[in-house]
Amino acid sequence: MIIGNNKELVIANIKKAAEEGRFNEKVEVDDPNLTSEQKRAIIRKYFNNRKSLKYRCLNMIAVMIINFVTLVENRNTRIIGIENLKSAKNGAVITSNHFNPLDNTAIRKCVRKAGHKRLFIVSQETNLAMKGIIGFIMNYADIIPISSSSEYMGKYFEGIIHKLLKRRHYVLIYPEQEMWFNYRKPRPLKRGAYFYAAKNNVPVVPCFVEIRKLKQKETEQFYRVQFVVHIMPPIYPEHDKNVRENSVIMMQKDYELKKAAYERAYGKKLTYKFEKTDIAGWI
Repeated sequence: MIIGNNKELVIANIKKAAEEGRFNEKVEVDDPNLTSEQKRAIIRKYFNNRKSLKYRCLNMIAVMIINFVTLVENRNTRIIGIENLKSAKNGAVITSNHFNPLDNTAIRKCVRKAGHKRLFIVSQETNLAMKGIIGFIMNYADIIPISSSSEYMGKYFEGIIHKLLKRRHYVLIYPEQEMWFNYRKPRPLKRGAYFYAAKNNVPVVPCFVEIRKLKQKETEQFYRVQFVVHIMPPIYPEHDKNVRENSVIMMQKDYELKKAAYERAYGKKLTYKFEKTDIAGWI
């Protein structure tokens, strides 16, 4: 499903950012543009509401909706390596490339196939300001906002992640940070996901979603696509390393696994010279 407009401008932003080596920067043009106070208000509302009865009821509805969307959007999604996810029985941080607002549904399908009913997803706080059904899902379907507020991140966010992992849940964190629409290549990673995994002594389960072009058109600009989720073996923290050392090692291992998965899937070496085929389905 293609969500949002101005994809030609988004692709132009991707091309420019890739050529300049800015792989973790925002390229979307329709995302909410919020002030610092508006961002703080979103976080306050989220944290104050998440334990209320109203939130729990809306959470059940939102999860039912996103589970239905997962079934519809992933009818043709293939999964390779589900045994690697099943082996992380005591909770894990899942990482994946980020290229579509609904790419998390492919990971949700994997989690359900592995025998877990819920997947918690870390997302930018600005996404909670989206309107309509997408905004409802972002606010209530097991989304954990990340923020530029050091107080929230240190005092609250870490505690939420700790509780989820202690309860043996899966938490999806996108180490590429920003979404690049239908961009096929794995991008350089940021360390946050691996810090939380190392601090909570849980593995990282690396995923790479291959995007295959289909013959049918979705719009005049894009063909429909199929997802193939490659799940690699879990990366565990090393007992003789501290949190920072482990986070760096785990991040490097994850990047190498994603790079290798890309090269196997597409049959070519990973380079960051921009090519039209970098954008899956683009006509």
